Order: sequence, then structure tokens, then C-alpha cells
Amino acid sequence: MPHRKHRVKEEKTGTTAPEKTGPRRSVDEYSEVMRNEQPTDGIWKAFLPKPRKLSVDILSEHEQIILVMRQHPITQLKWFLLVIIMFFLPMLFSSSGIFDFLPGRYQFAAGLGWYLLTFGLIVESFLKWFYHVYIITDERVIDVDFISLIYKDISTTKIDNIEDITSINAGFFSSLVDYGTVIIQTAATKQELRFENVPHPSKVTALLNDLILEEELEKFEGRVV
Repeated sequence: MPHRKHRVKEEKTGTTAPEKTGPRRSVDEYSEVMRNEQPTDGIWKAFLPKPRKLSVDILSEHEQIILVMRQHPITQLKWFLLVIIMFFLPMLFSSSGIFDFLPGRYQFAAGLGWYLLTFGLIVESFLKWFYHVYIITDERVIDVDFISLIYKDISTTKIDNIEDITSINAGFFSSLVDYGTVIIQTAATKQELRFENVPHPSKVTALLNDLILEEELEKFEGRVV
């Protein structure tokens, strides 16, 4: 991803989390959810388990990305349908003759301006979908909120700060398509992170529970200092 200015909200509880030492298990060893998922080579999907070609500039040296999500594509239908309507609207006006009183060059300029506006809406809507991502690593959950090409807002919390996880499928359609919102309650300053309209919310919840158990096991076995 290109370099951008951003603000990072690192959640803290007043104590520094212990640094990992010793062997770190692969996520497939302790998470059945990820064990059943194949690594992802592409970057365009809304659900990217174990991505191979994706990097994030705020990760620590040994931190590994386990899952990257965007909002389910079905939630983008509103702006997609709006773009289709905007594309055909000048043709409708042209066939009706409503602007025939204008000189040809003015009609051309108005049409060109309209399609530039439509193209701008497409670019803005796509970038907001593509770069607004939710990331789960073996250490943290990260919410990257895309604001503009030069600015993004990032909120994070460590796995061992998570206190409760809730997944919500709002209605029949979201259950049918399998997307919903995952709400993460934390013990940190920002007490809630929301993964809005992500695919497979039950898998996300199960994965987070697996990560919490793994964190507790690492501490019990002395794999932290």
C-alpha cells in the first residue's frame, strides 16, 4: 500500500504486554477455523485468510497476519446501483429533448461534467471499500478506517485485552448471505471495536476465541517474559 499519513490509536491498560519468546505455534495448530482455510494469494476479496501478498506497515517484526476482512460486497450495492442510474440519466434527458434549448457545446460540457462526477463517485466508493480493512494478527485486532488517499485512522487492541466477543446477523438476508457485525469488547481505553458487515462473522468469532486461548496457554507455559 502507498505511504499515507495516519493516526494510530494503540489501546493500553496501563501495563506493557509481555514480549513473546520461544517457539510460536502456527495458527493452524490451535485454530480449527484457520486449519480449514487455504492461504490466500489475491488481495481483492472481502475475506482473506492467511494472506500471502498483503503487508501492513504498522506490524511489528514477528507479528503475523492471520485474517484480513472488508465489508461484504453485497453491502456495496447501494452505491453501485446509484452509479448505474447516474450513468444512464444523461441518455434519458437527451432522448426526452429537455436540454435541446442549450447550444451543443454546453450540452457536451454538461454531459462531460456529469460523467466525471460519476467516475469520481466510483473511485471514492471503491477506495473506501478496498482500504477500509479489519485485520486480525497473532497479537492484535486492527481496524483501519480509510479517510482519504493521504489519511487513515487506525484503532488497535491486543488479543489479551479482549473481554467479550459478539457476532450479529441482522435479519434473514444477512443470515442467508452470511455476513454480519462482530463486536469486540476490550479492557483497554477504547472499550469497543466493531467489524461492520464482514463475511462469516461466526468464523471470525471462533478465531478470536482461539487466539485468546492461545495467549493464555502461552503465558501458562512460560512462552512470554
